[in-house]
Amino acid sequence: MLDCLVVGGGPAGLTAAIYLARFRRRVRIVDAGSSRASLIPLSHNYPGFPEGIGGRDLLLRLREQARRYGAVLTAGHVDRVERIGETGFLAYSGTESIEARTVLLATGVVDIEPALPNLKYAIRNGLVRHCPICDGFEVIGKKVAVIGRGSKGVNEARFIQHYTSELMLFTLGSRHDITHDDRAALEASGVVVIDEPLSEVSTELGAIVGVTTRSGKTYRFDTLYSALGCDARSELARAMGAACDAVGQIVVDDKLRTSVPDVYAVGDVANDLNQIAVAAGHAAIAATCIHNTLRSRA
Repeated sequence: MLDCLVVGGGPAGLTAAIYLARFRRRVRIVDAGSSRASLIPLSHNYPGFPEGIGGRDLLLRLREQARRYGAVLTAGHVDRVERIGETGFLAYSGTESIEARTVLLATGVVDIEPALPNLKYAIRNGLVRHCPICDGFEVIGKKVAVIGRGSKGVNEARFIQHYTSELMLFTLGSRHDITHDDRAALEASGVVVIDEPLSEVSTELGAIVGVTTRSGKTYRFDTLYSALGCDARSELARAMGAACDAVGQIVVDDKLRTSVPDVYAVGDVANDLNQIAVAAGHAAIAATCIHNTLRSRA
């Protein structure tokens, strides 16, 4: 029986596995291979990499480090987890069953994406962005467009205003989702608000450089932010009986414990500040708690 089954092989799951393996715990990661981090072209705000590091490179390094200390990493999808007795779980991944004393969920979130051509290419090349907390510094003084409905779009535009004054907000035709006061404040500060639906995306050499609205007007920009939100991958947690909040994120305590004993959740699925540094911190806290809990039962 494993000491811990980690579901998800993004930065949170891999960091937890590194800690647990160094605690001399039997740990295994089952990873479906869809970490958002793999799409990061270059992160400049993760500590220790002054020149930046790409998401794929970071994941590669974390995998190598986890394996070095004995963690087992396998590709697959965990379909369900059920409790066995008082001190363990049985997880099902395809035709395989896995026994573990504890479970750590690092299942992340899925971005709600705009309907744009070559989207993954555009994200990997920094042409479509999702997180101005991560990379707002890189758009200082540039012409930026935001796609977003209601308060999500408004809040994203306000945040990015700290970096540039050349800003457009496309509401995708959802004019009435923005309050009169919010619209007036944005326009007074120089944000151009466009309510028309989009009909065409302009590309040059494979790069997204502008959009055309239904009336035929074209708007050009340097960078496009998608502020359509994301969906938490919390289906497995809910099926296990773990409490989730109104937007689907898993509810955890200060040790990253869920409402189900011996089940933990870390990273984006348990927190709305979607940062690699936060994921790593979560993982360190949860892994240490798992180790100390198991040690107390020995």
